[in-house]
Amino acid sequence: MTVNIAHLYPELLNLYGDKGNILSLKHRLLWRGIEATVREYSIDEDVDFENTDIIYIGGGTDKEQTVALNRLLEMNEQLVSFVEKGGTVIGVCGGYHILGKQFVTENETLDGLGILDITTKKANKRYVGNVILDTDFLDMPVVGFENHSTVTDTGDLKPLGKVTFGNGVTEGVIYKNVIGTNLHGPLFPKNPQLCDYILKKTLENKYSEVTLTPLDDSIENDANNYIINRFSK
Repeated sequence: MTVNIAHLYPELLNLYGDKGNILSLKHRLLWRGIEATVREYSIDEDVDFENTDIIYIGGGTDKEQTVALNRLLEMNEQLVSFVEKGGTVIGVCGGYHILGKQFVTENETLDGLGILDITTKKANKRYVGNVILDTDFLDMPVVGFENHSTVTDTGDLKPLGKVTFGNGVTEGVIYKNVIGTNLHGPLFPKNPQLCDYILKKTLENKYSEVTLTPLDDSIENDANNYIINRFSK
């Protein structure tokens, strides 16, 4: 088995520990004997959708996100087809907002890719701090860090989780095999179950029935528990 990961525009979208998320995806496959490749795409390259299983879009400055959006709009038809066929897309922070119908920068409102039925608007304050989520598909809470001055209307989409510590009622969305979230820091090293959930969905889409061999996640779980014990009491 092989999983091919496309990391889009890391020279532009890598503000929030995004390479740490890529390393988690890659190594949690390799540790199980599953081949994993990572292709970093620059802004002038066309994405090989046919030979890609996971697309990762990170966060950047307003200017960099706008450049990335304009390039992705040129490939939007292929990206929509990729999603509808069950391909995995992970959007973190700005990468999450780009996937929606509209999002804001400091000076303007832009039409996004429209893959997610969400809109991101300016908030009247900045949301900065740790967040803890409960989900209905993982045994352990999801922890992460947010730093944004926006509010995202997620409509009827399934949330990534319910906020038990931090701002808001819910956070993030899940649509097919697309996950969008404002949580970074990076996210996956502290949330091995979430990382494995994404990997399992990816492998099932490609190979049907899949069982992931358990890993020793004692270090990762300690990182998760540290945030929970510090902020949920």
